Amino acid sequence: MHAVDHINIDVDDLTACYEFYRDELGLNVRREPSDFKGEHAMFQIGDTVVTLAETGRADGWDERGLDHPLDKAHVAFETDRQEYERLTAELGGQFPKQGPYDWDEFEGFYFLDPDGNLLEVITYESPAGERERPLLTHDDVE
Repeated sequence: MHAVDHINIDVDDLTACYEFYRDELGLNVRREPSDFKGEHAMFQIGDTVVTLAETGRADGWDERGLDHPLDKAHVAFETDRQEYERLTAELGGQFPKQGPYDWDEFEGFYFLDPDGNLLEVITYESPAGERERPLLTHDDVE
């Protein structure tokens, strides 16, 4: 294996999710939904493609069924400290133990897209000053 080529995420509402990934997360659009005969959209992140597919088979869970982020598979996006701080401020309060987490070599924060898919944003950059809230650790997972 050389790399992850693409990741496919099932969604129930392609329009809402497409706008969220494009506008809120700022991902680069590779192919818009209108480029496909089916209900898809593609984003390019580095060498990896993230495809949203409106299949009607998204599992439909939400924060009510989430005790801890590690209970569910997720996609993690790496970004710089400034973008990381923006996302944690805008998307905080969605569910308990959302983070941010101290994962030793990086800091991570979990959030939900409009269809309830679990995502994580991470940064390897240290904060410039004091943290506004304490970091959760591996010990907080239990």
